[in-house]
Amino acid sequence: MIIYTPPKPADSIPLINLADSFSPDLEKRKAVAWEIHKACRDIGFFYVENHGVPDALLVGQFDFVRRFFALPMETKEAVGLKDSAWLRGYEAMKRQTLDLGSPPDLKESYMLSSEPAEGEASTEQARRHQGENPWPDGLPGFKDQMLAYTDHIVKLGKHLMACLALSLDLDEDFFAAGLQDPSHTVRLLHYPPHPENAEFNQLGAGAHTDWGAITMLLQDRVGGLEVQNAQGEWIRADPIPGTFIINLGDMIRRWTNDLYHSNRHRVLNNASGLDRYSVATFFNPNYFYRVECLPTCRPATGEPIYAPCTVGEHTDEMYRLTYGIA
Repeated sequence: MIIYTPPKPADSIPLINLADSFSPDLEKRKAVAWEIHKACRDIGFFYVENHGVPDALLVGQFDFVRRFFALPMETKEAVGLKDSAWLRGYEAMKRQTLDLGSPPDLKESYMLSSEPAEGEASTEQARRHQGENPWPDGLPGFKDQMLAYTDHIVKLGKHLMACLALSLDLDEDFFAAGLQDPSHTVRLLHYPPHPENAEFNQLGAGAHTDWGAITMLLQDRVGGLEVQNAQGEWIRADPIPGTFIINLGDMIRRWTNDLYHSNRHRVLNNASGLDRYSVATFFNPNYFYRVECLPTCRPATGEPIYAPCTVGEHTDEMYRLTYGIA
């Protein structure tokens, strides 16, 4: 792969057509990987189209997202998070602070985790990320829709990790050992219209980077997502129907020795006057998978920037910071 030098700080988020990434022709797959490589070095965000997830499933997902958040509060709280260390269930407004030092975020969410394979999740820490999900009463079809969506989004996550490996001059199956039973959280999100009495710098989601490998975001037509470029300018990530927005988490920086970016982003909902809904899937190799500088990203001299760790060690530290988990 030729050396790529970003021409200037990004002023937009690229749209990548994944169609050829499914081709049996390696050169076509490499061409898509090259577009991903450029996006990951420029800004760490990109849209994907022709991703293989059926449109009808995306429409159904938003239908159930809206119906879930319209449930009575007592119904939602009945499937609430056991505590912030258990990443499954309903999370009420102002429960999380993504921009440390700022007021709590103005969003509510419902999180579904991966369920462990036999013999996995044998520690208390791992059970935070894997386990039986709570399902709300009074919403028939919700569980089936969530599981169908999760099945497709996990397949897309595995495919994108293969594309990322190829973008870094690695074999496409480089991460496969950690993706046989990947760790993932599907998070349904509701951002109400911005209240007039909100505190200074209190947003739908405060400025932050994501923590894991990749995030796959499905957003409605309202918009509000903004991404910070290398000059500190905020770029709008306006909705494009039928696409996902993919962004890299801090774990990719560890793997690539900061070659690839995990940029800060935030969610504003203070202009539309509408409710905003989205579905974010945080996708990682399994909890015990070792994360260390990739062979194609090692510095010519000296040691990599980041010490090796496991997926679980990395994500547990980030949850501890934003939720105060001991």
